Amino acid sequence: MSLLEQIQSPEDVKKLDYAELPALAQEIRERIIATTSKNGGHIGPNLGVVELTIGLHRVFNTPKDKFVFDVSHQGYVHKLLTGRNGESFDKIRLNDGVSGFLSRHESEHDAFGAGHAGTALSAALGMAKARDLNGTDEHVVALCGDAAFTCGITMEALNNVASTTKRMIIILNDNKWSIAKNVGALPRYFNELITNPVYNRLNDDIEQLLHKVPGGESLINFGSKWKKETKDFFVSSSLFEKFDVRYIGPIDGHDLKQVEHYLEFAKQAEQPVLLHVLTTKGKGYDVALESPERFHGASPFDVKTGRGTPSPAGTPPKYQDVMGQTLVKLAKEDTKVVGITAAMPSGTGLNILEKELPEQFFDVGIAEEHAALFAAGMATNGQHPVCAIYSTFLQRAYDQIIHDIALQNLPVLFCMDRAGLSPNDGATHHGVFDIAYLRCVPGALMMAPANEDELADMMATGLRWQGPAFIRYPRGNAAGVPMKHFPEPIEVGKSKRIQSGNDIDIWALGTMLADAEKVAARLSEHGITAGVVNARFAKPLDHDALRESAKAHSLIVTMEDHVVTGGFGTGLAEALLDLDVSCPVLRIGWPDEFVEHGSSVSSLREAYGLNNEAITERIIHRLRKMSSADVDISK
Repeated sequence: MSLLEQIQSPEDVKKLDYAELPALAQEIRERIIATTSKNGGHIGPNLGVVELTIGLHRVFNTPKDKFVFDVSHQGYVHKLLTGRNGESFDKIRLNDGVSGFLSRHESEHDAFGAGHAGTALSAALGMAKARDLNGTDEHVVALCGDAAFTCGITMEALNNVASTTKRMIIILNDNKWSIAKNVGALPRYFNELITNPVYNRLNDDIEQLLHKVPGGESLINFGSKWKKETKDFFVSSSLFEKFDVRYIGPIDGHDLKQVEHYLEFAKQAEQPVLLHVLTTKGKGYDVALESPERFHGASPFDVKTGRGTPSPAGTPPKYQDVMGQTLVKLAKEDTKVVGITAAMPSGTGLNILEKELPEQFFDVGIAEEHAALFAAGMATNGQHPVCAIYSTFLQRAYDQIIHDIALQNLPVLFCMDRAGLSPNDGATHHGVFDIAYLRCVPGALMMAPANEDELADMMATGLRWQGPAFIRYPRGNAAGVPMKHFPEPIEVGKSKRIQSGNDIDIWALGTMLADAEKVAARLSEHGITAGVVNARFAKPLDHDALRESAKAHSLIVTMEDHVVTGGFGTGLAEALLDLDVSCPVLRIGWPDEFVEHGSSVSSLREAYGLNNEAITERIIHRLRKMSSADVDISK
């Protein structure tokens, strides 16, 4: 039996001898590589924190002690060491498997769930203060990536640490990457701390130096302010010590003895401590080291080569690539058009713009609020900013959308990738709330393309709109329709009828159009003729077409890849009330609950009764309840 197979809880990790730990680390890396090669997942971040996580579980005692992982996509090692190394880990990110992130519902060892960056320090500080108020003695450890410090919320929390608690440990896991290479002043500052030869020499030699000083042994044993001040004599204090947080480091995050030594020191400290830990993203897997961005979150791949399964010839392009290629065309035509991303150049397709027109490309780091405000500022000065941000992450910039962009009616176009489900990632990454949270914003234009050609046309439309504009589209391959050479704006607020039918009318938004056509075909087998409308706009709705649809049909069905609560269907029902037109509406969409992760969109749709067969049955059931004499549903 391997060492990893013997680990049923963190107590088993503590029982191992130091000599056994390198072998355990190797087995963990092999397990992660083998599993992610089949399921996909965040391989690079997890390979980088193996020794650090082993050290944490040897020094601290979860679930009593609390580990708060920033994003928590680097929590696979933690899962393996806390009783989840079984069939559920084999199915990580799939149906019946563990989540790819930490979840309080999944394990008592997961102190705080997360999926968005920058949350760890604030949450951990809240836990530490609650502990102080409760009079308990558990340790709270916040594990923050270096990229997390570009998030405003992390700096807000750092400002409050010393004034809130005297016992808290912050680990700065510094691997120089978020998803893409880190950008901005903070990464440069961290690099100066790492590369300063005086700082490094003092860090390496400080204990030897203290041995020669009268009373030095006690300083070593109990930790000392003197050590900090000696460093400050040669180099200026670290940024963190300006916040009254004791800085220690940088230390080698792959040296198990060093990791444990400094964790033990931090454990005894009577002031907030930050350990600057240097790790290597993708350590132990050469292809991940060579391509850290691609192996941040990888699709299934061949372990030997690192290559994924090639797409068959004729596979349609991904929506994100269509967006990037279209933006390049528009930006070449108009040099005022610029692209902005929050640390997601390849995920959004803006890497294409970065390569072709680098002067019109901006990566602001993991800082969605800043991205939106930065775009607003550019818009006031004649630029045409396009912010490419995943739907789930745009939630973080909601105040900026309303207060800074919409209120001033600034022309900023948001391209919202991953609208709908991100199946393997789960609830933290599903983009199923954007219509509801944007539909109420005055002056907003909201579009959803049914295919890649419409996406390009909507981008041209959004850039012409004098105010905030939003385009939502899903992850993955587009529909495969031919595209025009250059995008053409479409008439704002106008739907497009795809087919006519006498009994019901299906209004589909975005990529649900293809499903609507299939549902209409199924209904025809039951003697029900269904019209199909490509709504194209969630706001403004096509009131003229909607009025005619309501008058001509006994039922309107809406289909959207979004929660039904407050979504497109709700907006359509509200519009009928405003038009004083009476027609029943059946809303098809995701239920009013958080949808967990699963193997695929299709498997989750089946589980939630949203596949085409189930939708057809729901429509038939609704018609039966209505007892429509004009519709033959007996077949």
